[in-house]
Formats: sequence, C-alpha cells, structure tokens
Amino acid sequence: MGSIPCHNNGTHVSNGTVKNVAVIGAGISGVVSAAHLAREGFEVTVFERTGVIGGVWYYDTRVDRDPPFPNTIPPDPNWTEIETQGLSLEDVALIHGPPGPCYAGLRNNVPTSILRSSLLPWPEGTDEFTDQGDVRQYVEDVARAGGIIEKIHFYTRVESVSKPVGARQWSVETSQLELADGTHSIRRETSTFGAVVVASGHYHIPFVPDVPGLATWKERFPGRVMHSKKYRTPAAFKGKTVLLIGAGSSALDIAKEIDELGGKVYQSMRESKYDLTASKIPKSVERVPMAVEFVVDEAADRDFETDLRGGAIPGTVVLEDGRVLEGIDHVVVSTGYITSYPFLGHLEQPSVPWEEADDKVLITSDGHMTHNLHKDIFYIPDPSLSFIGVSHLVSTFSLFDFQAQVMAKVFSGKVRLPPESVMKQEHKARKARFQPGDRFHTIPSGEQSYIYELLDWVNKDLTDSGLEPIEGLDKQWHVSYEVLKAKMKVYQPGKPLEPDVIVEDPVPSADRLKSETMEGDTRLEVEV
Repeated sequence: MGSIPCHNNGTHVSNGTVKNVAVIGAGISGVVSAAHLAREGFEVTVFERTGVIGGVWYYDTRVDRDPPFPNTIPPDPNWTEIETQGLSLEDVALIHGPPGPCYAGLRNNVPTSILRSSLLPWPEGTDEFTDQGDVRQYVEDVARAGGIIEKIHFYTRVESVSKPVGARQWSVETSQLELADGTHSIRRETSTFGAVVVASGHYHIPFVPDVPGLATWKERFPGRVMHSKKYRTPAAFKGKTVLLIGAGSSALDIAKEIDELGGKVYQSMRESKYDLTASKIPKSVERVPMAVEFVVDEAADRDFETDLRGGAIPGTVVLEDGRVLEGIDHVVVSTGYITSYPFLGHLEQPSVPWEEADDKVLITSDGHMTHNLHKDIFYIPDPSLSFIGVSHLVSTFSLFDFQAQVMAKVFSGKVRLPPESVMKQEHKARKARFQPGDRFHTIPSGEQSYIYELLDWVNKDLTDSGLEPIEGLDKQWHVSYEVLKAKMKVYQPGKPLEPDVIVEDPVPSADRLKSETMEGDTRLEVEV
C-alpha cells in the first residue's frame, strides 16, 4: 500500500490531488456517497453489478445459488467461473450479479422519520413503516435528486481494487456483462481513480453454521433446507412444520409469514443481548434452544425423494438442552451474512483469526469485523480507500448519509484526519474492548454521540478555514430517534413496546450524549 503524508496537525487524504472517485455499489450507501462527492466537485463513477438502483431493497423473484453447507469464512473469489462452457444465460446472470435477499413481505423496521437521506425527504404521507417497493423507489429518487443516475455503470462487477506501493492512483478492474440475441459477452476494463469508496453492503454471502449433520440434510434433501437469502414468499411452507434457525429481523418476518399460513414454526436460537424480536414473535411460534445436531434416519429409504413425494424429512434434530424434534418439513437457516470484499485481494485474509489481524488487513476469518477503519469509514493505512455502510444497529440511511458527507469533506481536503499513529491507537483501544459475541461495528458510545463527535472534528476544520459547517442530523431526526429510544429503554422481552412516549429533550446536548453508555442507548438496523 502507498503511504500518505502525515503531519503533526493531522493527515490530509487529498491536497487537491484526488479528482475522480470510484464508488462500489448503488444501494443507499453508494448513492449518497456518490451524490455528496459530486457536490464537492469530484468526478464520480458508480459500479453496480445488477441492473437496478436500490441494493438490498430490490425485490427479485430470482434466487441466488445455494451457498456451501457449512459456510463460515469469507470465500475465495472465482472471477473466471462465468467463463465456464455450457452455462445458460440465467446461470451467467446469477454468477455475475446474484440476486439479493429481499423478500416480498420485507418492510423497514426503522421508522422512515429516522431512515432518510439529507438529499431528499420521503414523499408526503409516507408511512413510518412501508414495503420494500417504496423503499427501493426512495433510493432511486435520492439518486435522481443527487444527479448521479447517469454516473452508474450497471451490470458491472468490480473484480480487483489495488494500489501498488508508491502509486498515487487506485487501479480498479471491472467486468461488464452484455446480453444480446440470446448470447452473452464480458467486457473487462481497468481504470484508475484517486480514491475508492466501498459501499457494497453486508448481505451477499450467507453465513451457514457448522452444525453436525446439517450438511448431510442439505445434501440428502436439498429442496427442504435453505438459507434465508433464498426466501421470497411463505407459499411453499403453508401448513408445514418449519425449523427456523436464527433470531434476527428476517427470522421474525419469516416466522410471522409462515405462521399466518398455518405453518408450525420452531425458532431455534441462542441467547443474545441483540435479540429485540421476542415481543413480536407470534405466540404460536415456539422458541427452542439452538440445534446442535441433525440426524438422518438411516433406516429410511435412501431413494426417498422428500421434495417430490411430500412428508416430513426422515430424521431428527437434537437441541442444546437435549430435546429432540421430529416431523420437520423444512429448515430455514436465518443466521446472517459474512462480510467480504473479494475485490480487495490480499487485504482479505480468511485464514487469519481476528485476534491476529495486523495493521493492514481488512477481513479475517470471523467474517464480521472490518479491521483498521477509523470511525468505521477511513482505511487507516490509506484513507483514500473508504467504506460507507459498515456500522451496525444504526438508523442506516440517515447515518450512512452523514458518514458520506464526512467522507466527502475529507476527500476534498477541507477536513484533516488525525495523524495515522492516533488513528491506529484509537482502533487498537476499540479492539481491546471487544468481546466475542459482540457486534464490533455497533457505535461504541451511541449513534447520537458518534454524530456529535464527528461534527466537532469536521466543523472545527471547516470553520477554521472560513467554510460553512455541516449540519449533521436535523431536529426532526433527533425527535424521532429519542422517541424510539425511550420506547426501547422500557422494552421487556415478551411485552409490546409502549405506544406513546413524550420526549422533553428531543435534541440532547453533546455533553450528555457523550456520557451515555452502550447499555443505555438504542441501536437499530434494517436487516434481512
């Protein structure tokens, strides 16, 4: 990696040397990044491997191919797989730009009043909770308002991002899929950019736990065992007995939808401080301990094609408390996703434990933490590589828009980062507080405190230079956030959230925000 100039009073990402920026992804993170960069005068190119704007919110009736069972570490990319002879056009499209996990019934679980971009309000009359079609349309409208639709290269997959030692520019290798007259072709190009923004999201590579026997069930009964990324509607589960593994937002939605069609749902899960779905699970859904073994009935006919003849899977599931479940028709593994940036080459080291990460690696074997980022945005060894959308359990659209504003000011040279040594020390201290089972990219001291901390830093540089400060999140956002936070503070598992909460201090002071602890704050996230 090339080095950047460090000074006693801070680090400049650009002294006017960065002219053009590549943005990877056209979901909300990529759209707001491109728009705020364009406002700062940068030439922006957005690479999007599908044909639509909206990222995770685009509902595609197609489903991705099955991941390996198990699938616990970031996989090595296979960029040449698309060149395999004999592939159908459908296979080629799935390989080059796989469908996301959006299901027909997906709705935002963070109110629209705190889920919005500074670039565009929601249409008047939009409900606080709306369906995926409305959310995807909003992302496209933000792109249009930001003037970046014409800057998006669709059906273009980023395969490599690199910067040789001593180089001043990033080299970005892409492949563009072209379909015409029943045939396909791949056009590969290499371009150079002064900076790169990774805004590719979290929901691409399914995490499948290594539970004894689960892989055997998948092999023997492939149509009956799936990751939730392939879930679209509950129709196939009508009246069936389903074992649902996981307790996130998608698991909640799937449980509700299957329950409404008369299915019997067992929700298998481990205890977690991040489980905020208990009060919303239908009473008829039975929560059970984590599945620890899947047993095939070897006495059953090995040619028994469960997918075609119907009937329960011939086997049993052993739970952590020793209980045994039988009569399971389907298994849905809703255990989340592996964070991976396969185009970053050696910066992704899936064989290295997270504890052994050096000061350059980004991804290790845990598949969740992105290492060596300052404020969840700037790659410390070279901040001209930045990430938008890494933070978890936040008001996603709003926070990512704010992070994009900060990133654009830093790239423009109007704001300096701390010295590299300071950023490294801060990151080291944060990792020292991390405990296995935590989500590293939750905002350490609360989302509002994080916002004020960044505002203090950014606006000092701006005002010292006689420039206009950035606003941050507006009063209405703070009002809505405080209301929801107050509701969450009185939350108790098994009880509904209080419907009406009065907030006397809708925009708290920075000093009070900075004193809040992790336990006292609310973290939010739209998950699928």
